[in-house]
Amino acid sequence: MSVIVTERLTKRYGRRIGVADLNLDVPEGTLFGFLGPNGSGKTTAIRILMGFLRPTQGRAKIFGLDCWNQGHRLRRDVGYLPGDLRLYPWLTCREGLDIFGKVRRCDLRTAGNELAAAFGLEPDVKVRNMSRGMRQKLGLILALAHKPKLLVLDEPTSTLDPIMQGKLCQHLRTLAACGHTVFFSSHSLAEVERLCSRVVILRQGRLAADETLDDLRARASRAVTIRWGTPAAAQETRPPAALELIERSNRHWRGTLVGPVTALVSWCAQQPIDDISIEQPDLNTLFQGYYADAGDDT
Repeated sequence: MSVIVTERLTKRYGRRIGVADLNLDVPEGTLFGFLGPNGSGKTTAIRILMGFLRPTQGRAKIFGLDCWNQGHRLRRDVGYLPGDLRLYPWLTCREGLDIFGKVRRCDLRTAGNELAAAFGLEPDVKVRNMSRGMRQKLGLILALAHKPKLLVLDEPTSTLDPIMQGKLCQHLRTLAACGHTVFFSSHSLAEVERLCSRVVILRQGRLAADETLDDLRARASRAVTIRWGTPAAAQETRPPAALELIERSNRHWRGTLVGPVTALVSWCAQQPIDDISIEQPDLNTLFQGYYADAGDDT
């Protein structure tokens, strides 16, 4: 079942394009990464999905419901954390759970208090006395407390410390394992890589990639370093087809793996080398390649 579907989704602000011809298909139970730098159109797309913006053209649906015309219905089963979270200065976690519970017509106190304890947030501290990280925790608790079928998070870790980021990731994995869907927007490839199974990459409002993380890793380059036993061997040996040589020094080669790793290892086993290092796939370089000429600076 597809939880989120968009077809040629487009939003224009005069001459400026927010998103253009965006096609998404997010299956149920997926940890889905929505990746791109600031200004790439992520927040515009999310606001359309939440029914806060009307698309210029195209369609967006969640649970089969039109996001603009039926937004009030679909939001009952959606938890949402905006990127520009704003909370009343007088609000506490306890009061927020009471208010949101009345709006959603369900008791959120038990689940909300459990989340507050897990995330280390005092339930009676007012927003005006909270740090940015504490306010982000409160936003997450209010988005999670009703155990939504779909969770939409716009840059959720931007103000969280590493320990809290780890707790959040573990909680999101647990939700996905139970069949909930997480739509995780970020400009950080590292956090998307450690959490999500699939990723969409936006470039200037347009779809640049829609792949599994495994497929991206298969296309990403892997750096190779070889230390030779003698300077003569390093200078005289011809590189194998599986290695694109970038640098050759006194006793070292540095290059990029361009063929099967098994072929390179088999070749190295027959050479007078002291050591070989093959790094993990360099997704960051691959990611940056999508934006080399994009001019995404807004």
